[in-house]
Amino acid sequence: MLIKVNDRVEIIAGEYRSRPAKGADKVVQGKVLKVIPSTGKVVVEGVNKMYKHVKPSQRNPQGGRLIREAPIQMSNVMYVCNACGQRSRLGVKQLDSGVKVRFCKKCNADQGEIAPARKPAS
Repeated sequence: MLIKVNDRVEIIAGEYRSRPAKGADKVVQGKVLKVIPSTGKVVVEGVNKMYKHVKPSQRNPQGGRLIREAPIQMSNVMYVCNACGQRSRLGVKQLDSGVKVRFCKKCNADQGEIAPARKPAS
């Protein structure tokens, strides 16, 4: 999985992608709050909100309804590049120093380190 926490993503599918107003699709972008690799889902800030009903407790004496973001499928989001600002796919390349990095496939800009360089076996 190449999408990480704090990445900016755009929603490309699903009911939460857009609420058409006068025929125009609304582009929804948000920051990734959590990645769940076991289920292939991500939690995106401000997208797919749901109500969680809570009973009164010491922590929350009033009780009531809390609004939370629910996870959505990772296939329904697309990475937004920091350098070019467009949504694009990510790739992995290994630098000469041995470090693996993510890169934008549109502008070829590095998007952060994945794995440090391996130490040579002696």
